[in-house]
Amino acid sequence: MYNLNRLFCTLVVLALLSISTMSFAENAGHFGIGKTATSEEIAGWDIDIRPDGKGLPVGQGSVAQGEPLYEAKCASCHGSFGEGQGRWPPLAGGEGSLTEDRPEKTVGSYWPYASTLWDYINRAMPYPAPKSLTPNEVYAISAYILYLNDLVEDDFVLDQSNLATIKMPNEENFYIDNRPDTNNTRCMKNCKDPRKIVVQHSLRGITPDQEAPAPIKQDKPVLSEVAIKGKITYTNSCLVCHGSGIAGAPKTSDKEDWRKRSEKGIDTLTKHAIEGYQGNTGIMPAKGGNLSLTDEQVKNSIQYILEVQ
Repeated sequence: MYNLNRLFCTLVVLALLSISTMSFAENAGHFGIGKTATSEEIAGWDIDIRPDGKGLPVGQGSVAQGEPLYEAKCASCHGSFGEGQGRWPPLAGGEGSLTEDRPEKTVGSYWPYASTLWDYINRAMPYPAPKSLTPNEVYAISAYILYLNDLVEDDFVLDQSNLATIKMPNEENFYIDNRPDTNNTRCMKNCKDPRKIVVQHSLRGITPDQEAPAPIKQDKPVLSEVAIKGKITYTNSCLVCHGSGIAGAPKTSDKEDWRKRSEKGIDTLTKHAIEGYQGNTGIMPAKGGNLSLTDEQVKNSIQYILEVQ
């Protein structure tokens, strides 16, 4: 009897607590989970730039100021004149090519708004060190890219008040797709035998292979603890240039090139990588352009490159 009374009392208390909690949640206007976001927290997520320029920070940058910034932070991937390097996309040119068999989508030929340009550079560029540019630098680089596309004059100064006034050539070809959603009828009978379906073209990483190729056996080098740490830095900050040889960067896969470089010693290679270096085939910016890296991270990444040779 004592245990039953105790159980009954416990259930009554829990019921009262539940009613109290529900009453509090209703009065508070929510389910009592989490907390209301502060204005500072909302501002941290509200970073998009609208076509009318809403959201732009106060600042300015000229075409003249943007040219050296572009050369230092953008040209190694996108070319000195926006023509693109290797597999990296061009930023200028392509006018009138969108209706051709091989359209060239650039800032000038395709993008609908200048705000999109500022927003993307501010969020994601330069590739090795996103979010490292100041608002004034973003304005200046944006102005220079617009100049490369003949959309502004060489004395133009871009700021938060005039960016939305720039008319992009392809703006009118963007529109809201108002077609209604439709649902396909499922095949429930007389369906095609899936064994007779032949995949004509595969999308890498998406379409399953019909016959998976036999794995290639190869001996992988055993990495030291330092090199393992360096692999993370290499992947995030070095691969973009050394993986494909952008701007004359020595490819990681070029074993003979790195054999010669290793003869100088890791201390010399580290010094060049940290401080920057002008070689015969290209320029190594200080810390690869990612100045947030520590000297130890740079040295570890070099050790990784040397060990995978």
